[in-house]
Amino acid sequence: MKVYGTSVSGNCYKIKLLLHLLKVPYEWIETDTRKGETKTQEFLLKNPVGKVPLLELDSGEFLSESNAILYFLAKDTDFFPNDLLVQSRILQWMFFEQYSHEPYIAVNRWLIHFQNKKDDPKIQGNHTKGLDALRSMNDHLSTNQFFGSQRPSISDISLFAYTHVAEEGHFPLSDFPNLNSWVRRIKEIPDFIPIY
Repeated sequence: MKVYGTSVSGNCYKIKLLLHLLKVPYEWIETDTRKGETKTQEFLLKNPVGKVPLLELDSGEFLSESNAILYFLAKDTDFFPNDLLVQSRILQWMFFEQYSHEPYIAVNRWLIHFQNKKDDPKIQGNHTKGLDALRSMNDHLSTNQFFGSQRPSISDISLFAYTHVAEEGHFPLSDFPNLNSWVRRIKEIPDFIPIY
């Protein structure tokens, strides 16, 4: 299979990380959104939304949206246990990631770290909401080792992608000791690879 992605993107990193953890062979096709490579006619035929990550299956079919790709790849693996309640809790945290976490932490990281737009008016509101998300995660981790399951799952991969680089968006992870311990646990998973 092929993965079209931008290496610095947390959403793309999610896919790369899971594939490494599962030891699934794939071809990575670097697709730079900053150069408009997702807006070309050729790419839009693959994904009309014009975004990465994009998974191309051996059948020639395509699947987009990072968490949908994680679900597709993890089904019937230890990263998505075959228990309906556990699966639902994993999905609960993945929905949290896309609605209450990524829109604030990832966007501030992009604006501050990659675009050097430290005065963008969105940053302050994003900062407040991003801290709320990190607090919720830190609170959950006061009595849990992982998110949604007793062992690492795709909800952890989903949340890890932008959390572990949140300081690039000026979110101080040192304020969240349970999160820091969880980040270390994820990095200790066999076959872990870093985002950079």
